[in-house]
Amino acid sequence: MKDLNIKIRGGLFFGIMLILIVPFFQEKFHLMELAPLKGSVTAPQEPVFSFNGWFTGEFQEQQENYLNEAFGFRNLFVRINNQIAFSLFNKAKANGVIIGKNNYLYEENYVKAYYGTDFIGTDSISHRMQKLRFIQEVLAKQNKNIILVFAAGKGSFYPEYFPDHVKREKGITNYEKHIELARSLGLNFIDFNKYFIENKGRSKYPLYPQYGIHWSYYGMSLAADSIIRYIEKMRNIDMPDLFWDKIEMAPPKISDYDIADGMNIKFRLKTFDMAYPNLQIQASEGKTRPSILMISDSYYWDMFNFGISKAFTNDHFWYYNNQVYPNSFKSPVETSQLDLRAQIAQHDVIIIMATEANLPGFGWGFIEKAYNLLNNNPVSGVDAGFQEKLLVLREYIKSDKNWMEEITKKAAKRKISVDSMITLDATWQIQNDQKK
Repeated sequence: MKDLNIKIRGGLFFGIMLILIVPFFQEKFHLMELAPLKGSVTAPQEPVFSFNGWFTGEFQEQQENYLNEAFGFRNLFVRINNQIAFSLFNKAKANGVIIGKNNYLYEENYVKAYYGTDFIGTDSISHRMQKLRFIQEVLAKQNKNIILVFAAGKGSFYPEYFPDHVKREKGITNYEKHIELARSLGLNFIDFNKYFIENKGRSKYPLYPQYGIHWSYYGMSLAADSIIRYIEKMRNIDMPDLFWDKIEMAPPKISDYDIADGMNIKFRLKTFDMAYPNLQIQASEGKTRPSILMISDSYYWDMFNFGISKAFTNDHFWYYNNQVYPNSFKSPVETSQLDLRAQIAQHDVIIIMATEANLPGFGWGFIEKAYNLLNNNPVSGVDAGFQEKLLVLREYIKSDKNWMEEITKKAAKRKISVDSMITLDATWQIQNDQKK
């Protein structure tokens, strides 16, 4: 019995030492090739030793954080932990991810967009759309076009799979108000959200995936073709056509599995096959290829990556009106570094595209800057800073429950809209801070 106890203790000791030592060797020698984590993950950087950092304790803190993030087999352990949370407790260890019925995956912002809990107010949307009408009229005189594209949203496409705990009464949505005003003001727009919903049961192939947040690759293909045809009709030109000669049916890939990828679980989730057209752009000989400036969220990436630029002379993509592509593939280029007047001048068509979850920030500042520029009221210097501060502070106020309660009371007392009161309060706060 004594010998048995000794063997058990020895085995436990050996097992514990193995658990402690093997990750060390994995980190140093990479004994096994492990897939990197996906999603918004920043690889840790080992801190550089300095005597100053040592005596202040900064080096030790940075080293501790590095070791916590970089030990051997960490990616495997993270995936196992995330798989346990998903399989046993129906929880997603990914920021903002909601697990719906039948394991349909959503991002929280799409649920908010569907119910209208992120509604920014009629006044804000009306001001935005009035500026767009002015921009459209000015550009039309220069033989240029601006087009609004409302990409499909997963919340509106699959509301039946929402988990019960997120369901609530549906209010006015940013999408509905944008469409209403775009139509009444005569703006150029394409409503893919409506198209996708109407064709949900008619489409031969899936328009939206179960585990992805973006429209399916097939759905994106239809949208790309429609955008080209819309520009052709608007400018009365004949552009290179988009076509495909075959469609592959396969398990989800590319962006059709992006939420599940971001969850970093151990085992791949089973679902229905998706359609992948072999996309081609017709030869440009004898065709007209306008230059295009696309200001969009991530819904343009698949179009950009398959080569829709072959239908245009220039295809410049301003991601969230911030990073400039394809320039940023070589070295980071931001829109703030560019001359907006020159950029508008060199493009025939400007498209602003967003899905319903991103409509609160639609245009991401481009609309306001273009309006001021074309209205011969360029915002620069202190004024530009003020406008940026105003946009940021307005969003902060909306996120502050106590501040919003005060805003609501003030709006009722003055008999103005809550949205207008937010602007007044934000303006006063900024001006008051500048006086200090």
